[in-house]
Amino acid sequence: MPKEITGMSKEMGTSRGMGMNGRGGHLYMQTNEVKNAIIHYHRSANGTLTEVERVATGGAGSGTYKPISNQESAPNSFEGAGSVILAPDCRYLFATNGGDNSVSSFAVGDHGKLTLIDTRPTGNPVEGKSGTAKSLAYSPSKDMLYVVHSFGPDHIRIMSVSGNGKLTPRMERYTCNTPDKPHRVPTHAVLSPDEKFLLVGTTFDVPISISGTYPDGSPILWVPGSDGKPRSVASNSPDPDGIVIHRVNADGTLGEGSFQDGGGGSPFYIAFLHGRPDTFVIGYAVGDGVALGRIDEDGRIGISNIVPIDTKRGKIAELCWLSVSPDDRLLYATVFGYGNVTSFHIDGVEIKVAKDPACPVVEGDGTFRGLCGDVSSGPSDNWVSPDGEYLYQIYGNASKLVGYATRPDGSLEEVTSVAIPYNCPEGLAGF
Repeated sequence: MPKEITGMSKEMGTSRGMGMNGRGGHLYMQTNEVKNAIIHYHRSANGTLTEVERVATGGAGSGTYKPISNQESAPNSFEGAGSVILAPDCRYLFATNGGDNSVSSFAVGDHGKLTLIDTRPTGNPVEGKSGTAKSLAYSPSKDMLYVVHSFGPDHIRIMSVSGNGKLTPRMERYTCNTPDKPHRVPTHAVLSPDEKFLLVGTTFDVPISISGTYPDGSPILWVPGSDGKPRSVASNSPDPDGIVIHRVNADGTLGEGSFQDGGGGSPFYIAFLHGRPDTFVIGYAVGDGVALGRIDEDGRIGISNIVPIDTKRGKIAELCWLSVSPDDRLLYATVFGYGNVTSFHIDGVEIKVAKDPACPVVEGDGTFRGLCGDVSSGPSDNWVSPDGEYLYQIYGNASKLVGYATRPDGSLEEVTSVAIPYNCPEGLAGF
C-alpha cells in the first residue's frame, strides 16, 4: 500500500552524497511491464551495477506493445524520454505508467531504497491497448509535476505534489497539436533551469500508427499534405513549429503554447547545460545530429546549425536521447536506429563530433529495425553519473543495461552489463 513519508534520515543524506563524489550511488529504471516496477541498482565506485530491489509502481506499463507504431513487440514503446525522474533533492522519485496513464511517486530512503507513496491517474482515458503517459518534468518551486502523453489532444496534464509526496491530478490540459496537425506526437518535456518555461520536443506530425506500413512492414514516412503534395510524417520538417514552449505561471499552471522552430526534423530531446542556464542541446531523430540552442527572458529560442553524425548506414538514424557531462564539455547521444552512442565535444558555442560511434554496436536479437531499415538493438534512455565517470545505456531489444567508463576523448569502455526485461524497459535516473 502507498505510504506517507516524512523526514529524511542521516544515512540517506550520506547515501546521496556518495553518488556525487565518486564513491558510487544508485540508478533507477522502470520495467514498463504490464505490472510495472522500478528496478533499483546499486552503482559501485567502479561503475558496476548490482540489482537491489524491484518495487511495484501500482500502475501498468505497455509491456512489449508499442502504441506509436501499433507493433506487438518493439523497443521505445512511447517515443519518449524522462519517464523516471528524481526531485532535485533526491527525496522523491516519480515514474509514468504508460499502460494505464498514471503516475507513481516514491520516497527515496536509506541506501536509496524506494517506498511507494502514491499512484494517480493523469486524467487522460486509455484508448485501445495502452495509454501513452511517458515524460515527466517536476517544478520544486511550484510543487507541480508535468506529464506528457504521446497521443492528444490533451498531451500535457499536471499534478500538484504535496510536501509528503502525495499526488493530486489537476483539471488543466494542454495540447501540442495545431489546427492542421491534429495527431502530433510530443516526446520530452523539460523545465528551464529558472523554472519559468516548459519546453516540449516533438517527433511526429503523423504517427506510424496512422500513416501505416508497407507490405514488407517498413513504415510509411511520407503522406499527402493538405495541398495534396507528399510531406514527411516528421515534425519540424519543414514547418518551423517542432518545439512547444509554455510559460509557467505563478501557480504552476501553463500559459498558451508557443510553437517555435526546432531547427531540424524531429527535435526529440532537449538538455540544458549545467553551467549555462539559458543554453541547451537538441537531439534530432530525423535531423540526424545535434544543435545548440538558447532561450531568452521572453521564452523565444534560437537554434544553431545541426552538427550531423555519420549516416552512411542510412538515414533516418534516430538520434534521440542525450546526456551532458557535469562540466558541460561532453555530450552523449543515443542513436536508436544504429544501436550505439555517439559523443560530441562542447566548446563554448561550438559542438564537434568526438567519437562516432563512441562504443561498439550492441546487437539485438535481429527482430527490430529502425526507420533507416537497419537491424538495431533499439537503445533508448541514457544517464551519466554525477561525477561524469560513467554512462549507462538501455538496449531494449538486446535485453541489456550497459554501463561504460567515459574517456576524455569521448570514447566509452564497457564496464558492466545487466539483464533487463525484453524490449519494454525505459527511463533512467540516479544519483
